Order: sequence, then C-alpha cells, then structure tokens
Amino acid sequence: MSEPKTLAEVLAALPEEEKIILVMHYLRSMSAIDIAQKLGVPERSVTAVIATGKARLSKTLGL
Repeated sequence: MSEPKTLAEVLAALPEEEKIILVMHYLRSMSAIDIAQKLGVPERSVTAVIATGKARLSKTLGL
C-alpha cells in the first residue's frame, strides 16, 4: 500500500498548465474568467481543467 500523498506532491506531478490553473483557482480564489484572461486561453478550457483537476485531486487524495 502506498503512503498518503500531500497536496503539494499531487500538484507537483500535474502538467504545468493544469497545476497553474488549479493553484490560481483554488489557492488564489480566481474565477475561470479571470484565469482565462490572465493566461490568454478560452474560459471553456479553464473550466474543463478545473473540473478534471478537481476529480483527479479528489481521487488521488482520497477525498
């Protein structure tokens, strides 16, 4: 059985763009619109990354 992972370990293993978006959203409390504007990407892309990232974090951290 593997050891429990910390949020920092899980975030470090994510692709860079996904990590940036999740940190901006969850740790800096930025909206998808604000993140999209800041990064110059479509809001729909940011929303999709947040949804899949949340599911991945929940599964990996056992939440």
